[in-house]
Amino acid sequence: MPAVPFRRPALFVTFLGAIAACGFAPLQLWPLTLAGLAGLAALVHRAPTLRTAAWLGWCWGVGHFTVNNNWFQHAFDFQDKMPPVLGYFAAVGLALYLAVFPMLAAAIGWRVDRRGGRRGGRRGRPDAAYALVWAAAWIGSEYLRSVLFTGYAWDPVAVIWLPVIGVARLSAWIGTYALSGVTVLAAVSLLPLAQRRWRLPAAIAALLVVAAVSALWTHAPAAAPDAPLLRVVQPDIGQDARGQDDQETMLAALRRWSGRPGPRPRLVLWPEGVMRDYLESGYPRWIYDGQSPLFNRWRLAQTLGPRDVLMTGHTPLRFDAAGDVAGASNAVVALDAKARIVGRYDKAHLVPYGEYLPMPWLLRPLGLARLVPGDIDFDDGPGPRTLTIPGFGAIGVQICYEIIFSGQVVDEAHRPAMIFNPSTDAWFGRWGPPQHLAQARMRAIEEGLPVVRSTPTGISAVIAADGTLLASVPHETAGAIEMPLPPPLPPTPFSRVGNWAALAVALGFVAAAIAIRRAAR
Repeated sequence: MPAVPFRRPALFVTFLGAIAACGFAPLQLWPLTLAGLAGLAALVHRAPTLRTAAWLGWCWGVGHFTVNNNWFQHAFDFQDKMPPVLGYFAAVGLALYLAVFPMLAAAIGWRVDRRGGRRGGRRGRPDAAYALVWAAAWIGSEYLRSVLFTGYAWDPVAVIWLPVIGVARLSAWIGTYALSGVTVLAAVSLLPLAQRRWRLPAAIAALLVVAAVSALWTHAPAAAPDAPLLRVVQPDIGQDARGQDDQETMLAALRRWSGRPGPRPRLVLWPEGVMRDYLESGYPRWIYDGQSPLFNRWRLAQTLGPRDVLMTGHTPLRFDAAGDVAGASNAVVALDAKARIVGRYDKAHLVPYGEYLPMPWLLRPLGLARLVPGDIDFDDGPGPRTLTIPGFGAIGVQICYEIIFSGQVVDEAHRPAMIFNPSTDAWFGRWGPPQHLAQARMRAIEEGLPVVRSTPTGISAVIAADGTLLASVPHETAGAIEMPLPPPLPPTPFSRVGNWAALAVALGFVAAAIAIRRAAR
């Protein structure tokens, strides 16, 4: 029998990776992800050399991330300095890099299996120890993907469980990366099942079934009758309609969908990327183009009642000693009814090629630029921060894709009661917005906090502290959500220990694999 039972195993395993991507939003065909992972583990098990195993893992990753991140091409449609067709090459180029991480997991799985489970050069059958090693290696590879070179944590495998939300809620205990390991363990345990070895598959199936059924009685509490209101605005303003000349039109749409004040205080939430007016005082006079910052704040405050607060995306500027613009930040400011700024958060986890150009000394001479309009690179903020908003309490802010980083979204010294996640998903195509929303739901589950998203074109949403989607405005639809502020849950186990939980689960899998192999000897 040949070591790898296909004439073109690389092509087949690339197809398996692409199939596995269909388990994520917007398709959510999660059994296909399990099948794709199981197929990869089976082929790696039969690989004759470490190089072959690593090659198969890399090919799987190329297929997987090319399909999963197909929305990345759309970002190039809004930058005049680079042709849109370059986006197709960029999407594949990103996949070529991201494929290194499943390659790493495949190489570790093959090496440990070869050393610990094969005697005299003979291939054994995929057993429970092989599945446990694969799961531990996957946890490590996903975590590395989230931190190396500023990190790209988009769509860890655990996100596929949101349609079976009881399983997704395991992340409140162990976090997303560890749940990804459990998912890989479930997938690879299908291999022993094919050989009529039931113990590990039965145990994993029992865990997943119990977790799934637990959703019937683990609901977050409803909002208090006297809770303040949220007003989440989605004006349906596309990325190509956000030039300076469109500010009045955009402002009119934002104010129209902000509704009218009432007897209860409202937290009015506007998205990232649509407010062009400068709101802060102290800039050189020429910056304001004849409009004072007080006037700019005043006309926003006309939307508010006496106890309302507006939180909106904003772009503060930084100046050098000569009075020239030296930098900017991507920020959220909170504005009260008296046109006073009562809080500000500066984004810390910036998007490479979106908010700054890495290695500009090399890339600018080559004609490359940021993917969104603008020439000034943004400054990074200090990290997660909780704002104390009068009348609404402690509000955490995570701007755009900051919300995808597990264990990095909350100020641990000042736990908020809610996370506001303004974003500008219009350049994410059609696959990006539902994937972004799914990852925001995972952060709500992990931290036990409601997450509220406001985006220019959707998907805007209010997410309960248990990950339940309470309300949303569909993609590319103008609208608003008004509802009471959902309550937080008590701190979850994961919120207390963070990604140390992932390390603990990975080490537990390794210890179990060693014990199984020793018992077999």
